Amino acid sequence: MHNKKTPFFISWLIALLGITGFSHTQAAVDVNAVYKQHCGECHGQDRLGSIGPALLPQNLKRLRKKAAFKVIKNGRVASQMLPFKEKLKDEEINALVELIYTPLKEVPAWGWDEIKASQIVTHKPGELPDKPKFKADIWNLFMVVELGDHHATLLNGDTFEPIHRLKTRFALHGGPKWAENGRYIYFASRDGWISKFDVFNLTYVAEVRAGINTRNLAVSHDGRYVMVANYLPHNLTLLDARDLSPIKVIETKGEGGKTSRVSAVYTADPRNSFIAAMKDIKEIWEISYADNPPAGFTGWEHSYNEVTGDVVKPDPFPVRRLGLDHYLDDFLMDQEYIQIIGTSREGHGQVVDLDVGKPLYKMDIAGMPHLSSGITWNYQGKPVLATPDMRRGIVSVVDMESWKTIKEIKTKGPGFFMRSHENSPYAWVDVFFGPHKDLMHVIDKQTLEIVKTLKPEPGKTSAHVEFTKDGKYAIVSIWDPDGAIIIYDAKSLEEVKRLPMKKPSGKYNVYNKLTRSAGTSH
Repeated sequence: MHNKKTPFFISWLIALLGITGFSHTQAAVDVNAVYKQHCGECHGQDRLGSIGPALLPQNLKRLRKKAAFKVIKNGRVASQMLPFKEKLKDEEINALVELIYTPLKEVPAWGWDEIKASQIVTHKPGELPDKPKFKADIWNLFMVVELGDHHATLLNGDTFEPIHRLKTRFALHGGPKWAENGRYIYFASRDGWISKFDVFNLTYVAEVRAGINTRNLAVSHDGRYVMVANYLPHNLTLLDARDLSPIKVIETKGEGGKTSRVSAVYTADPRNSFIAAMKDIKEIWEISYADNPPAGFTGWEHSYNEVTGDVVKPDPFPVRRLGLDHYLDDFLMDQEYIQIIGTSREGHGQVVDLDVGKPLYKMDIAGMPHLSSGITWNYQGKPVLATPDMRRGIVSVVDMESWKTIKEIKTKGPGFFMRSHENSPYAWVDVFFGPHKDLMHVIDKQTLEIVKTLKPEPGKTSAHVEFTKDGKYAIVSIWDPDGAIIIYDAKSLEEVKRLPMKKPSGKYNVYNKLTRSAGTSH
């Protein structure tokens, strides 16, 4: 928010705000005028964001109304958000809170022109040196996202010493993605900003706003393309990885014309394609980024000009749409990138074969598994997957041949993240939800039993383990404003070191991510 007045010519945009449901006290407040005067310059008169983040219900899920009131009144530390307690009365602040949690009657367009206009290029491709400014094993670097004050820390995975701390956009989401052997990393924020960071030179080189409300991004394995999954608008945005220029905006529309939010997008490296799950239509899409896509992709069929006889160039980045039995909210892919294992929030599990092009199996799994955090390994000569459950205190272990649940491992509460490493006999899972959120279970991958329960920081949430590239150390996040990352010896399970951080969430290792380790998400 901002304390300067904004020009009158944009006041017509206020009509989009759709104010309803205020109390008698709030009704006495001209909230449109208050927002225009104090908030519009930074957050946009249409609430779609500008210098500050978008103020829409979809973008504020991590911030409850009481917390929003405090932020407006007292400001936000380590940000440009100023306190308004000296300028606004409590009833005016309450009215603003109700406003920003009210959906827009109509979402303005955010297409090619808007995306291109938002692009910021600070360094052109090839402009910066190709040699790192620091000494470290690039393949064992971590990027640690600190949600507490919207920063990230580049960490040396050998010495566990910070190399550089960088400011990020508000509310990163979906996990940053490494590319080009660790030279670059890409961030996505909840309100659509995509940022490209040059790790070697410790600086941002390009940014673009690819959507209004974004779920996540994926980078092609050859480092040429970035695909962005959006909730608002209902589309996928394809970017040139060199400078984040838009290449194509793909509307996500089903057979009957219904549009859909995109649940998530990932890259399927061996297939030279992106895989995108739809939230509102029973489809999953495969978008090829191969120079010569295989048969089956819409728009890639060659045709001829009947007058000249010339071959008409096919549409690049064609889409292959696969119908599903159920909606797909959450999924992971097997190590060969042939099968997609997904579930809906209603508990329907299905296995989609990308080669065959349709669902082949129903998965025997109940509850609400967090499959995008699932991991795989070999158990008694066969592949299995394991996933925490966000509703029940269990970890489900599923046979990936019969798709039957082998075992439900009871935990101290519902979990969110599960991690392992090919060189470790253990899988780690948190107890993110519920009263025992400060615990971390360690499971033997061959006995399927909990061998130890850690309490890294009593009373504070433990979450999101990630391993070093050799699997010798496991790093745990203390998910708290006054948090830390704690390094454990992955064999002895003893603490080695801890570093204070501001609500650290994910930690992303170059080697594990780029080599598609079975112990982590891709």
